[in-house]
Amino acid sequence: MKFKHLNSKLDYDDLLTETTNKGRLYTTPNGTRYPSITTVLSILSEDAIRQWRQRVGEEAANRISTRAANRGTAVHSIIERYLDNEEDYDKDFMPNVVENFLDLKPILDASVNNIRAQEVPLYSDHLRLAGRVDCIGEFNGILSIIDFKTSRKLKKREWITNYFTQEAAYAIMWEERTGEPITQLVTLITVDNEQPQVFIEHRDNWTELLLKTRDEYETRKMFGH
Repeated sequence: MKFKHLNSKLDYDDLLTETTNKGRLYTTPNGTRYPSITTVLSILSEDAIRQWRQRVGEEAANRISTRAANRGTAVHSIIERYLDNEEDYDKDFMPNVVENFLDLKPILDASVNNIRAQEVPLYSDHLRLAGRVDCIGEFNGILSIIDFKTSRKLKKREWITNYFTQEAAYAIMWEERTGEPITQLVTLITVDNEQPQVFIEHRDNWTELLLKTRDEYETRKMFGH
């Protein structure tokens, strides 16, 4: 499978990033600093994560989180290399990572093409947010924000509203930066010992939650929380 790549319309190559104890910041080409969308949307899951950490203990929670983050990064990398048409895309990856990728490969082959960008930083002066999107390309012929996730168990839609909200932010950022509108949001999840999950959402269903959470973040920041 050879994926077609179209030229990105971004007028910058990268954004300076800084990780602080309160999250990640991106500096735009004109010097403005915006928080990452991931940092802002962490508000949505903070109670659940706090309860989970109390339940399993800090040491176990840190170990599980680190392992999950490392696996997620590796799966993202192998997908990126595959979509970039690299011949040795699976070289040097652990077997479990290759297995996760192979679960998603048929979906990538059948549905993804005309890729605009991968792992590029985006920002929005309107949203006052920034972030790094997994993939922008056509999914079943429709230009989409495409996000790749890994999970140990099947997800219910109501558990992952932060995914859709994050993707909505990327869609707005892309349109602001390029003038090219995107309304379809695609989440592909590789699940251990299960068939992969595909969630398709519309951007406009998640902008209200996005703006509400952004405002909550800025209010907390204003009052030093």
